[in-house]
Amino acid sequence: MDGAVKFAPPNVAPEVAHRAVEWWLDLSSGSVTPSQRAAFDAWRAAHADHERAWQHIQAVSGRFQSIGDSAAANAARSALTLPARDTRRSRRAGIKALAVLLFAGGATWSARHRSAWPGWTSDLHTATGEVRTVTLADGTTLTLDTASAVDVRFTQDERRVVLRSGAIMVATGHRDGLAPRPFVVQTAQGTATPIGTRFSVRQAQDATRLAVFEGAVRVVPDAAPSAAQMLRAGERAQFTTNAVLQREPVASDAAAWTKGILVASNMRLGDFLDELSRYREGLLRCDPRVASLRLSGTYLLADTDLVLETLTRAMPLRVDYLTRYWVTVGPART
Repeated sequence: MDGAVKFAPPNVAPEVAHRAVEWWLDLSSGSVTPSQRAAFDAWRAAHADHERAWQHIQAVSGRFQSIGDSAAANAARSALTLPARDTRRSRRAGIKALAVLLFAGGATWSARHRSAWPGWTSDLHTATGEVRTVTLADGTTLTLDTASAVDVRFTQDERRVVLRSGAIMVATGHRDGLAPRPFVVQTAQGTATPIGTRFSVRQAQDATRLAVFEGAVRVVPDAAPSAAQMLRAGERAQFTTNAVLQREPVASDAAAWTKGILVASNMRLGDFLDELSRYREGLLRCDPRVASLRLSGTYLLADTDLVLETLTRAMPLRVDYLTRYWVTVGPART
């Protein structure tokens, strides 16, 4: 067994589940009147299925809160505060999505999910959409990209930064005495040792992406030390546990994220939205019918909703919100 905690959803009609979700949203708003409270109590007492549905929501939503997973709570707040341009139909769709989450998708939570996101226990981490710069004891500057996490392991022999997830920009410091210790960035695929440099490291699913802006970086794949290579300023490459892959020039805008900017230069819309999705919570989908459209421009990551709105002004697109946390970009209606 993997330590799963299971909440078997009750066998109730969809309309009962939807009404239970509506009550949950209303009660979570903090502005319930005595008459609404009385109506809620009457609804619970009217049928056994109503009470069973309510108890299930309490159990599932309580588990979300206890593990720090705010997806359901965020979705609830979003459904309660839909923008004025959204219709009652949109609210109904949001409630339906929450019912699916609470009565199906949220029915099982595994204890292993607690450790799935390494930021919970790492020395330094950022939330989704957050970019933060910190200075280490030796004067090294680390800029952490969205949803990134690192451990800092400085010993008497070396200065090691372990990239657990996301991406970092490193500007190595020089306040480490007369005999500076080696500085090493470790990823899931290997190590990167800089020589007086500024470089970025991004942990992808099966590879590490590295770009050198100043100086040089020695890359050593974990399973093939003999395949080590030196990357110099203006070069970038990916490396796996076995090899350093083909080198390419570093794009002029490769460090734009450190300033909260996403730059697109004749970029596929599907790829652009994949990158944008890293800076917002929830699910951002691209309809395959528009994924191959191309765009160029500079976009501020601080307001991803505004970025999506800007796309609809510049391209034949529409953005459909099933609450703020379920978003699809598709072709404009004709």
